[in-house]
Amino acid sequence: MPSEPTHNATDFLAAERTFLAWIRTGLALMGFGFVVARFGLFIQELGLIPPGAHLPPTGLSLPLGMALIALGVLVTVFSGWAYVHVTRQLKQGAPVYQLSASLGVVLAGLLAILGTAMVVGLISVTKQSPRSTVSAGETTMTADNGIVTVPSHQSVDKTVDTLQSMLRDKGIKLFALVDHSGEAKAAGLQMRPTKLLIFGSPKAGTPLMLASPSIAIDLPLKLLVWEDSSGKAWISYNSPAYLQARHGLPQDLVQPLAGVAALANKAGE
Repeated sequence: MPSEPTHNATDFLAAERTFLAWIRTGLALMGFGFVVARFGLFIQELGLIPPGAHLPPTGLSLPLGMALIALGVLVTVFSGWAYVHVTRQLKQGAPVYQLSASLGVVLAGLLAILGTAMVVGLISVTKQSPRSTVSAGETTMTADNGIVTVPSHQSVDKTVDTLQSMLRDKGIKLFALVDHSGEAKAAGLQMRPTKLLIFGSPKAGTPLMLASPSIAIDLPLKLLVWEDSSGKAWISYNSPAYLQARHGLPQDLVQPLAGVAALANKAGE
């Protein structure tokens, strides 16, 4: 006859807690694997490299990330098998099943090595970044060229359509829409969607050129709408403060230039 169970509810609850802990470990491994696989985009979101800049080579990040995800799946499957095995033995009154600690040790060692490699990679990317950036919220300005870049939550084409509609509503003349990517395609070349809007108002621009003729090289105003390697759209323009400093404009004449920022931010919503 089978022996009477010698284990109480505490043993079953302990087995369940161990099972849930391994489930959390599996989920964490899968989540971390995704971060490692998308390492290039991750460091761009951290602001370590400016939007649109060439993403540094990720090397083994993709296979390592996939391996971590696969390991997370294996840990989850193993934990389910172990939980069923332990509870079965507990019900039969057998001695408590002892899980090997080797899996936990291997996981800890692997994560420590990988974490160290990620830190080294982040430091390397920071040193290799050709330009430092100053970020404020979702707006990024490259420190030495005065270009402000803001995200758009629409595609390039829809963003351009929105900007054109806004310009018409405000009575601002659109002098030209340059489809760089379209021209590249016509020449047999591949280029991500990139379009430049050139717009302005003679009433607003003429006083600026009278005060500082050199600003004519930066007028009419421009908005560049472009797509990065991940398919996300961005809007770039010359910082009004940068143009003021570049051409020595008096403060009371800067206001006409400030409208470009409002247009970019509104179109990106």
